[in-house]
Amino acid sequence: MSAPLVFLHGWGLHGGIWSETVAAFDRPALTPDLPGYGAMPMVAPYDAHRLADALAADMPKDAIVIGWSMGGMAALALATKHPVKALVLIGASPVFMNRADWDAGMAPDVLAGFAADLSGDYKAMLLRFLSLQARGGEAAREVIGRLRDTVFTRGEPDPATLAAGLDLLGDVDLRADAARITCPSLIIHGERDTLCPVAAGRWLADSIPSARLATHPHAAHAPFLSHPKWFNEQLKEFIDAVGA
Repeated sequence: MSAPLVFLHGWGLHGGIWSETVAAFDRPALTPDLPGYGAMPMVAPYDAHRLADALAADMPKDAIVIGWSMGGMAALALATKHPVKALVLIGASPVFMNRADWDAGMAPDVLAGFAADLSGDYKAMLLRFLSLQARGGEAAREVIGRLRDTVFTRGEPDPATLAAGLDLLGDVDLRADAARITCPSLIIHGERDTLCPVAAGRWLADSIPSARLATHPHAAHAPFLSHPKWFNEQLKEFIDAVGA
């Protein structure tokens, strides 16, 4: 039987963002909402490892786990402590916010600005954050439109969940976890990603054993939306290579 695919979405969105990607693969696929989104209960503390544990409880063993952005952080944490057939990280980073020993992330004042805006018009803030995911890449207008059309199709996310996610992004540091991953891994990254710069993807590919890197020169943070043919080809080739 083919290994099932499990797709994990990013901050502020939900599993429905994967609908077109799932349709391109003739195999079982799950698109769970992260804790606090949709019908998934909130967890505390809201960190990558707690998200991973909550997701693993309802996940088939030996699945191919595919995580994007914050979902990639949960996927990385999951692969260090639960049975995973293979791991795919898209636009992911072990450290989201810049700090003294990491400069491949977002400036702290930018993330703080989004957090401050949650107390006002949080829906407008969410849409601004989503627009960053397409900035700099080809098909930016189309990708932003897709994100805006999708974000509220499963209801409005709880502002408390959004705030907890921003705290996670500000605090997360999974660099020590990368070397503990033993399953085959694929890192997919857009070279025009301004949210999680491609340097973060290169670091992951260098630090995770048995990982390989695939980058697109014109893609930004969401290559599965902006360049779906290329993205699907990378994913299919990887699945075939791991014999799943």
